[in-house]
Amino acid sequence: MKRRWSFCLCFAFLALLSISLSRAVPAAAVESTINSRTAVVEGLKLHYLTVGHGPAVILLHGYTQTSRMWRPIIPLLAEKFTVIAPDLPGIGDSEIPSGGLDMKTAAIRLHALAKSLGVEKTRVVGHDIGLMVAYAYAAQFPSEVEKLVVMDAFLPGVAGWENAYNNPGIWHFRFNGPTPEALVRGRERTYFEYFWNDFAADKAHSLPETDRVAYAAAYARPGRMRAGWAYFVSFQQAAKDFAELSLTKLTMPVLAIGGEKANGDLLGQQMKIVASDATMVVLKDAGHWVLEEKQKETTDALIKFL
Repeated sequence: MKRRWSFCLCFAFLALLSISLSRAVPAAAVESTINSRTAVVEGLKLHYLTVGHGPAVILLHGYTQTSRMWRPIIPLLAEKFTVIAPDLPGIGDSEIPSGGLDMKTAAIRLHALAKSLGVEKTRVVGHDIGLMVAYAYAAQFPSEVEKLVVMDAFLPGVAGWENAYNNPGIWHFRFNGPTPEALVRGRERTYFEYFWNDFAADKAHSLPETDRVAYAAAYARPGRMRAGWAYFVSFQQAAKDFAELSLTKLTMPVLAIGGEKANGDLLGQQMKIVASDATMVVLKDAGHWVLEEKQKETTDALIKFL
């Protein structure tokens, strides 16, 4: 009897171990099957990563980064969602348009991409300038956005934005044009280190080396730094656009995630102004790069909300 009981326990343990291992495998498998695709939408080539099945989730990256920033969490989201992570127009492997490098226009173009992929309803997530595009997406197409997540930056044109925009320590918003372009050319990595190190709570715990190399190379390509700066140039226009859009409150659930040592409080307060159902998560001892600095906490909050 004891032998039979021991055998049953052993069998049960092996079964549980098998289930545990089977659950651990998909994330690694999904990472290897993330599809890199390009679509032509209204004459503009847009690059995006995609994988998974289920309701759609659109992930929008920020400045100094590309869609690559989402790769660590795409496999986790792909277990329940169809993930679409585009490069913003003009950045990464998306084509540089002749005009319209601003938040509202970028949102319209990405909405057109989603429609071309058959997406009728979606959840939208954005970080840094990506959150500004995500907000513009939700505000312009509210009936098609089920949930919105904004991650560490702020909304131009919404109360409190001037303090961030005019902060002399954030000089880079006005650093653009031929002379800055000449100064940064060939020194893209040095320029980006300022963001990756100084905007983190701990510069030794920020973006990994492989990502830094990839991002510096992406923005070093002809015209790419200028295209990235165009989004900063558009802040004044975004302020006008968002001031108007914010007159109609968002009704979908909204989650704001920010770093305690960055824009967490400001962003949370702004979202309470523009949305009727907003939740705020401020990550302790985190700076601007919430996904890289606090990957588990950020990922847990995202998955729970989505």
